Amino acid sequence: MTRTVTVGLDGSPESRAAAEWAAREAQLLGLPLKLVQVWEAVPAPMAQAPLLGVETQQHWTERIPRETADGLRLRHPGLDVITERFSGGPAEVLAGAAAEAELLVLGSRGLSGIGGFLVGSVGLAVVAHAERPVVMVRAGEQAADEHEMDPAGIPSAATAFRPVVLGLDVDSPDEEPIGFAFAAAVRRGTSLRVVHGWNPPPYYAYGLSVDLELHGALTRREATALTEILAPWRNKFPDVEVAEESSYGSPGNHLADASREASLVVVGRRIRRSPLRARIGPVTHAVLHHSTAPVAVVPHL
Repeated sequence: MTRTVTVGLDGSPESRAAAEWAAREAQLLGLPLKLVQVWEAVPAPMAQAPLLGVETQQHWTERIPRETADGLRLRHPGLDVITERFSGGPAEVLAGAAAEAELLVLGSRGLSGIGGFLVGSVGLAVVAHAERPVVMVRAGEQAADEHEMDPAGIPSAATAFRPVVLGLDVDSPDEEPIGFAFAAAVRRGTSLRVVHGWNPPPYYAYGLSVDLELHGALTRREATALTEILAPWRNKFPDVEVAEESSYGSPGNHLADASREASLVVVGRRIRRSPLRARIGPVTHAVLHHSTAPVAVVPHL
């Protein structure tokens, strides 16, 4: 079965931005694009209301997917666009759709006045449960936003892609997000910026501010660990220019800062198959809410 780049579509500005981003990514991957529209049934008395009747349901389940697909085919010649409609809970349906996709793309409202995302409960639930990569895209995201400035100082789709940024924890690195980030950089013909934020163990913390020698030793240790982890990946992807950044402080803050000059931010999420509530982790949660670039959350064991 051919995997697809799948996007959740509900007609909102954020889902339309996600569909545009997904279309560009599908072309980079050489895969079909699937638009998934979820219709959540309403109680019968509400369904009879003038604004929620048959015409409204037909508009949302037929017209919006059809018009969106037609527009994407026009703007992305040669792209194979598929539409599917489902009934049920959006989080459950989209998490299920992710299982059959190369990656799932969802839209999120941007935070007014500042950079970052306003990730709703459906988006967080899908990210927490999906076992395939999920990309969050802000409303208003444009193709030019992923590119460097042109000579006039304006982002332009005619210029090179901005770097891909990878958040990496040297204490528990995993191949899935690392490989995803390198492959994303190759597709874009751009560099990879690997960001590692670290804090000292609690028993070091109190003396760190006054013990410069200790601080230097810990800094070198973290930087060396990062270099060793990336060495085989540099050999595997010799054409990708890699910049390593190992900095003291919150990983989430460092990644949010790096996102301002990124085409894509990649973070990992550990899969926890348990009856307890799934979690996405504090760093991933922070990046989802504060990144100004699209964020790919890559699950791993």
